[in-house]
Amino acid sequence: MSVFDDETAIESVGDGQWTGTVHESWNIGENPNGGYLLALVMGAMETLGPHRDPLSITTHYLRPGTPGECCDISAEIVRSGRTLTTMRGGLAQQGKQRIEVLAAFGDLSAPSEIDSELSVSPPEVPPPDQCPQRSGAEQGVALPLLSRLDTRIHPDFARGGAAGRAEMTGWIRFGDGRQPDTRSLAMFADSFPPSLFSLLGVIGWVPTIELTVHVRRRPAPGWILGHFVTTDLQDGRMIEDGTLWDDAGMLVARSRQIGLLLN
Repeated sequence: MSVFDDETAIESVGDGQWTGTVHESWNIGENPNGGYLLALVMGAMETLGPHRDPLSITTHYLRPGTPGECCDISAEIVRSGRTLTTMRGGLAQQGKQRIEVLAAFGDLSAPSEIDSELSVSPPEVPPPDQCPQRSGAEQGVALPLLSRLDTRIHPDFARGGAAGRAEMTGWIRFGDGRQPDTRSLAMFADSFPPSLFSLLGVIGWVPTIELTVHVRRRPAPGWILGHFVTTDLQDGRMIEDGTLWDDAGMLVARSRQIGLLLN
């Protein structure tokens, strides 16, 4: 079992309820990464219904999680049909709800009979060994999650404010060699430095208000390439669009989130 699987393990206590632990090794500063909290809830959802691949996941973050403490997870089927299962769930700690999730699950194991396709090509990026590691010192916040994720940043965006535009590109994978899957794609979409870092420099932790991830296909083994852009910043609230490709160059997920710029 990988570290990710071990540290997102949950135990059913019956009647659509599970318990688990929010591990501090996935923190950004003093707060658990939002994608990691989502992965805990998705672990419960994957056990329900006939469909195992998340197609659309929308998460609202009500308050930060508390690292190093137990959590209570709920999940239930709203509707299950031939091709889709819609579910809702959440994660609570100390009697307070931390996140609320609404998701649609399906089956991405076989290609559709419809042969027409529109997609987005990946950007030109140096290979991972030519991209520097993500730096907590550069971003201005401690990054314990770097003990779990190997994140390499495009040289143009590795230094805060150097790019002069709100864009972030880089590679990501699990540090222990675990291969990506559809559940981890939702977490990867929230695990890169905020794209505003490349424009504004040191910005610390940028908490997510809401995150939506659309998973397009099961990823091939290897690195995941991410590209994120913010074109909308108003009153300290940013809207960031992201795209993920697998090691074979295939688009595997799209994301959009609204986050809060604290500094």
